[in-house]
Amino acid sequence: MAISDYFPIFDKLTVKEQEEFLHRAVSRTLPKGALLHNGDSTCMGLILIRSGQLRVFITSEEGREITLYRLFERDICLFSASCVFNSIQFDVTITAEKESQVWIIPPDYYRALMEESVVVSNYTNQLMATRFTDVMWLIEQLMWKSFDKRLAHFLMEECAIENTHVLKITHETIAAHLGTAREVVTRMLKYFQTEGIVRLTRGTIEITDIEKLKQLDET
Repeated sequence: MAISDYFPIFDKLTVKEQEEFLHRAVSRTLPKGALLHNGDSTCMGLILIRSGQLRVFITSEEGREITLYRLFERDICLFSASCVFNSIQFDVTITAEKESQVWIIPPDYYRALMEESVVVSNYTNQLMATRFTDVMWLIEQLMWKSFDKRLAHFLMEECAIENTHVLKITHETIAAHLGTAREVVTRMLKYFQTEGIVRLTRGTIEITDIEKLKQLDET
């Protein structure tokens, strides 16, 4: 499919803007683990995801990570173009969790397009609001939900993403997503195992009672 199918407002651009947009877009393949954005030190541009999976996260002064959200096929990564926004800075890191096919829209061009097109400006503001909503949801989870429920939600989400009940993921990786220590994850997973919810082996978590996990997630 063409890039025009991945930018929702492409058909609302003028013919000239469409031609320039197609000319400026750069297709890239990002290997797993690739660093796209690191605080204020990089400004790659707007990223349209054709396939793959990106992770947006922050890191504390102690080096502890927590995932803000993840991006998938047809999502648009706005924080990678942080230099486009003069009054807002995003001290986040963005990496490719899986090999990803993307289009990159250069930041200088996208800034100019936002200034010229009300349609693009409004769409960008809507996209920004959506991402901040994601972050506010995460803050609410951290403040009001116990860790067992947060872990249950993460495992349910991971099953949906990978389309399997056998997850090849380490406790350390889960801890990085959820902003906690590996030992905390290990203790809770062992508790889940005693409850018959999961079966643990080295590097693998098998969900053995998806209904119990779902009930815990929904409470």
